[in-house]
Amino acid sequence: MNPNKALWEKGDFTKIAESMRQSGAGLVAQLGISQGMNVLDLGCGDGTTAIPAAKLGANVLGVDIAGNLVMAGNRRAKEEGLDNCVFQEGDATELQGLEDQQFDLVVSIFGAMFAPRPMDVAKQMVRVTRPGGRIVMGNWIPGDPTLVAQILKISSSYTPPPPEGFISPMLWGVEDHVIERFGAAGVAKDDISFSRKTFNFEINCKPSEFVDRFRQYYGPTMNAFEAAGKNGKEAALLQELEELFNRQNQSGSNETTLIPATFLEVTVRR
Repeated sequence: MNPNKALWEKGDFTKIAESMRQSGAGLVAQLGISQGMNVLDLGCGDGTTAIPAAKLGANVLGVDIAGNLVMAGNRRAKEEGLDNCVFQEGDATELQGLEDQQFDLVVSIFGAMFAPRPMDVAKQMVRVTRPGGRIVMGNWIPGDPTLVAQILKISSSYTPPPPEGFISPMLWGVEDHVIERFGAAGVAKDDISFSRKTFNFEINCKPSEFVDRFRQYYGPTMNAFEAAGKNGKEAALLQELEELFNRQNQSGSNETTLIPATFLEVTVRR
C-alpha cells in the first residue's frame, strides 16, 4: 500500500477533527467564497473546511488519500443535506480525473503538506486552478513553539530516522520553499503571499484525554508510541505530550481544552 495512504488510514482522524470544526469554519468564512464557486479541498479529511465552504454555496469537491475519511466526509455531507459537496479518494501528487483549470479556488488546510513529492503537489494545484483563481494553503511551521509543530517534534524524537530521500512536510511552512515549489509550477513570486494565523483546537475534554485521542487515532503519534514502546519509552513520550498539552491549554479549566496553534497561510493568485 502507498505508505502515505497507510499512515492516514491507520487511525481515525475524525476524532481529532472534532476539535477543529470551529476554527475550520472561521477560516473558510475569510476566503471570500460565493454562491456557485467551484472549490477543491485537497487533503480534506472528513470535511472540516469542505463542509463550511459548501454551506456558503460553493460546489465543493473534497479529495483525500484516506478512504475512511472520504466515507466519513460523504456521510457528514449527507447528514447536513449538502448535495453540493462530494468527497472522493485521490492523491495530491497526481490528481487523476481532474481537468485543467477546473476550480476557482483550491484549498488545502494541513492536508497536501503531508503528501510526498511537494514539487508535484504544487504543479497539480496550479494545473487545476483557473486563471484568475486562487490557491490557499494552511501549513504548520517547523520549530514553532505552538501545539502541532511541537507534537511532531516530540514524536519524531521517539521514532527511527525517516528513509533516505524523505522531505519533511514541515518545509511547506517555510516561505522560501513555498516560493520555490510554486515557482517551478510557473507562478511568479509576486503572486504568492503569506500571513501567520492562529488555528484553535477546542474540545470538551481534559488535555490528557485529548492527548489520548492523538495516541489512539492520529497516525504519526500512533507510530511514535509504537516505536517508543519497543524501546521501553512509551511512558516518557506520554509524559512529554501531556505536559505540552497542559502547558498550552488556554481554556481556563482543567476539564476542557483550548489550544491555539500558529500556521502559515499561503495564498497563490493565478
